[in-house]
Amino acid sequence: MTDTPFSLDGELALITGGGTGLGLGMAQCFVQAGARVVLVGRREDPLKQACDELGDTTSFLVHDVTDVHAADKLAATIAARFDHVSILVNNAGVHLKKKAVETSIDEFETVMATHVTGAFALSRAILPSMIERKTGNILFVASMASLMGVPQVYAYTTAKTATLGMVRALAAEASPHGVRVNAIAPGWIATDMARKAFAGDPTRHEKVLGRTPLGRLGEPEEIGTAAVFLCSPAASFVTGAVLPVDGGASIGF
Repeated sequence: MTDTPFSLDGELALITGGGTGLGLGMAQCFVQAGARVVLVGRREDPLKQACDELGDTTSFLVHDVTDVHAADKLAATIAARFDHVSILVNNAGVHLKKKAVETSIDEFETVMATHVTGAFALSRAILPSMIERKTGNILFVASMASLMGVPQVYAYTTAKTATLGMVRALAAEASPHGVRVNAIAPGWIATDMARKAFAGDPTRHEKVLGRTPLGRLGEPEEIGTAAVFLCSPAASFVTGAVLPVDGGASIGF
């Protein structure tokens, strides 16, 4: 074990959806741990603002993960401009608060395209260089909705459940080559996405807090520190794992 087991010195992390919310919280923690970070997302302004806040070890590229045929080009651009990605965080996501019978096929496919197909395409593009170098980490952002049925978010719950299948299958394939694959399953975190989910629904908010033993929402940085652990030498024997970071909500009553 290294003398600095939680250090990410020398790592290059690519974080999708990195300009706001959980992505920004993880980026902050990765930078503090010594990594260089490339943020990608669809909107330039939040990405630029995030890099301005995080400092000169961060950069950004505008990229839509649902443009799956551009994933190889993104990987090549990052390798040429910065270095080979050693940590990939599949964080980009969209939220849809609708019951199953109210969710259109197009809406369902949009959610799946972002969380599942987009994450697959980028993992597929980045993985070969990790396998060649016999080192790397791929981290998926799952959800409490991966572990339990959550009403009114049918498409999101389906997508996040599929995420765990990708983690298990990819870990089984990639780990023999020195590439670890894990997931974080956040609970309810104080982000814009959570605020939209609670908008106009105080009963839902009260229910969330009532079944969370720690009695509060989490903070993006609390997801970030967990991400640093899973991608650091401290977790060198951890692969195929799903770490709930949810204030105990998945085991609460």
